[in-house]
Amino acid sequence: MALGARLEFRQGQSLVITPQLQQAIKLLQLSNIELEAFVDQELEKNPLLQRDDGPVEDDGPHEAAEFDQDLNFQDRPGAADAEMDARPDDLYDASPGDIATGDVQASEPIALEGAADVGGAVDWSSQSAKSGSFDLDSADLESAMSREKSLNDHLTEQLWALKLTEAERAIAASLIDGVDEGGYLRLDLDELAERLGCARALVEAVLAKVQGFDPPGVFARDVRECLMLQLQDKNRCDPAMQALLDNLDLLARRDFTNLRRICGVDDEDLRDMVAEIKGLTPRPGAAFGSAPVQSVTPDVFVREDGLGGWRIDLNTDTLPRVLINQRYHVEVAKASRTESERTFVSDCFASANWLVKSLDQRAKTILKVAAEIVRQQDAFLAFGVEHLRPLNLKTVAEAIGMHESTVSRVTSNKYMSTPRGVFELKFFFTSSIAASDGGEAHSAEAVRHKIKQLIDAEGEGRYPEGVLSDDRIVEMLKATGIDIARRTVAKYRESLRIPSSVERKRSLKLAS
Repeated sequence: MALGARLEFRQGQSLVITPQLQQAIKLLQLSNIELEAFVDQELEKNPLLQRDDGPVEDDGPHEAAEFDQDLNFQDRPGAADAEMDARPDDLYDASPGDIATGDVQASEPIALEGAADVGGAVDWSSQSAKSGSFDLDSADLESAMSREKSLNDHLTEQLWALKLTEAERAIAASLIDGVDEGGYLRLDLDELAERLGCARALVEAVLAKVQGFDPPGVFARDVRECLMLQLQDKNRCDPAMQALLDNLDLLARRDFTNLRRICGVDDEDLRDMVAEIKGLTPRPGAAFGSAPVQSVTPDVFVREDGLGGWRIDLNTDTLPRVLINQRYHVEVAKASRTESERTFVSDCFASANWLVKSLDQRAKTILKVAAEIVRQQDAFLAFGVEHLRPLNLKTVAEAIGMHESTVSRVTSNKYMSTPRGVFELKFFFTSSIAASDGGEAHSAEAVRHKIKQLIDAEGEGRYPEGVLSDDRIVEMLKATGIDIARRTVAKYRESLRIPSSVERKRSLKLAS
């Protein structure tokens, strides 16, 4: 067989994911905060893009979907296309979801009110506080004075009142920096001693001093030490209490028989000790100010339409509104001289157009998926969690004509505001529990809710046995048409952080 080089032509088809398509897929799974950061990066890189900070009229057309009384989906994009025709030619509205943002006026020089122009200079003598004065506005001053003190500030104030050497003060400052918002020390003492070039014994000596700071329990390295410091502050850390702190795992399991034997106390003393432990705080630093917590911002609003149906609206505040400056693009393209300059301008324009389309498609896809979820879970919105239906990605994907992976990306990190609260979109996708009578399957979330209701009723004395075992719960659920195994009941009970029937019996006995 002869070997040699030759040329061959072959024709075939293949699926290639372009960078633009990868970007569109990436935008689907971003949360509103991540999307805002991504758009900010694009605005910095692309000179043809600019943010549309114009106000959105509340009574303007919104991208929305409605369900009538027969649950027929109606897509109502509003008058966005008519609004587009009325916009200036130099700016192209790139608002996602066809949201009408109002006319965008060309930028004009900003005039300073109250400033007199004298010979090319600005006279600031007539400026008010809000237009350039160095005097603090009363509202800003009140806000600054009412700022909540942080735990770090509180500990630092106490540090300066403590008589320490310069070396000890440096160690104490490092220890303060290592305290988290709950008041726990998150530093390794060996690493700190090595970093500061001192002996571990010195670090431990400083730690013992700062552990006496207010609030009691601060600088603890675990829960046991936190509780011990608080008890020492109250002069209540006797040997029996020490033994109880050394066996917190038995207390968590409510094994009071072994605790009485280890601590050497009777039932009444143990009950008093446990009550004293419950009166302590496991997070002593939580009472102080901290960094603001980012609240969940819903991407979709669901509300009743007054006709027995539901209206679904996109949250326009979470949708970045960007514009493509067509006039600037024309000017820059005309001024381009070299091939590299023309290529750069062309790439920027193509990238801006693709970002516009990707944002618009993302908004429409979120609305379509949310509308189908509302259609599937209409009973939950109307009657509560017990009526939550089993739902999976495949069902929604087939209903809206999309792939399961697309639906999965859309439901990641997206939230829906409903009359029953704010839920992540993935909350509505639950596994199914078969019905014992062969009827419609039950949602796992609804079954979990029924288990919690049964156990919550134990304290009301409804059951002759007092506390329901997992087997008894299985029997009661099967009587209502839910076919479920005992191990599934135990798994759902543990996910709800409900102790076993044995531990619940101990709690009731101790409470009585």
